[in-house]
Amino acid sequence: MDLTSPARAVIPTLDADVLTALAGITLPLTGRQIARLLEAKSHRGVSLVLERLRQQGIVDVVEAGSSNLYSLNRDHVAAGAVEALMDLRGKLFQRIRDAISNWEVAPISVAVFGSAARGDGGISSDIDLLIVRPEPTYAEEPMWDQQLSDLSFWVHRWSGNRASLIQATPSEIAGMIERGEPIGDSFRNEARYLVGPNIFKSL
Repeated sequence: MDLTSPARAVIPTLDADVLTALAGITLPLTGRQIARLLEAKSHRGVSLVLERLRQQGIVDVVEAGSSNLYSLNRDHVAAGAVEALMDLRGKLFQRIRDAISNWEVAPISVAVFGSAARGDGGISSDIDLLIVRPEPTYAEEPMWDQQLSDLSFWVHRWSGNRASLIQATPSEIAGMIERGEPIGDSFRNEARYLVGPNIFKSL
């Protein structure tokens, strides 16, 4: 899944970006404004997409002087599907939450970080997860390892992206910070917590 534009998993063209942009606005925009919003190199390409979507009825167009203003036709039968495509990354994160809620050995916290948290990764980007675990006990190790293996498998099934799982205890994370390791800064500055509290507030 393209983490920058998850809708491209279903619509692998500029149409996905245009529809996602329209689903995220409440006021109509000109084609040029939509192109700028998307940082699209080709305003003509965006205009062609808008015209094609207008013909399908999913986009409304109103004249405003010499310009056309475009908006998503939220009464269209496909509008709900478009809006669902907007939050595929959020749906992935919710599935991760749901899976972890069933773990027999519960983590202290789980956070996504890196490109998945920023929303700027591509189809080859990993889903980076920080899993803060309690101090390990020998009896729990096999169960814990199986949980991580299952999560890695399902993240790939749900998204097509490989899961990169980093597990650490609070004391190990504190050590990373004290040593000034770059990954500690990434955890602190980018982490988006899916389960449990922000571990850095207690360190």
